[in-house]
Amino acid sequence: MATFSVFFVASAIVFSCFGITASGALFSSLQQTLILNSSTSQGQAVLQAGEGQVTITWTWSLNKSYPTGTDSNYKTVKVKLCYAPVSQVDRGWRKSDDNLQKDKTCQFNIVTMPYKPSNNNFTWTIEKDVPTATYFIRAYVYDTAGEVVAYGQTTDAHNKTNLFQILAITGRHVNLDICAACFSAFSILSLVGFYFAEKKNAKTSRP
Repeated sequence: MATFSVFFVASAIVFSCFGITASGALFSSLQQTLILNSSTSQGQAVLQAGEGQVTITWTWSLNKSYPTGTDSNYKTVKVKLCYAPVSQVDRGWRKSDDNLQKDKTCQFNIVTMPYKPSNNNFTWTIEKDVPTATYFIRAYVYDTAGEVVAYGQTTDAHNKTNLFQILAITGRHVNLDICAACFSAFSILSLVGFYFAEKKNAKTSRP
């Protein structure tokens, strides 16, 4: 009985540790040590997927509350395109979660680059598969162990400022729409023609 109790306690500790490890980092625990800017601006013209371009720049924060050497173990920066709250409403597959392993806010990779404190910039052509929505941009910083430890973003803490819109490729073309309209009109005229032809035939066939 004592042996079983010891085994049970040990198993509980192991699974508890595993759960902590598997749960992932919390966004609320990250330091916002990057200043991130983009060429987009609030209220600008809608950007077209597959064509529009966004230039992103980022630097180490000048906030003096961060002690010297805070970024000494920074290794990689991953920049991502993220859904704004207005485009997450009633869409569970885009839902934000403090646990980064469950978070679905930032689903599109823009670029991954080695960390350096300044002179970072990248011009991104919006991918063709990006859906119509309102977005912002966020960068995650990873340390030498591959753990996310910091971030920066182009919006405020509530993800409601400096947002921009992207329009998805619909797969439709103006010429196709014109052809479809012509075929529809032809179909209607054909039905009308058949209707009057049938009436005429019915009259001529009467004795």
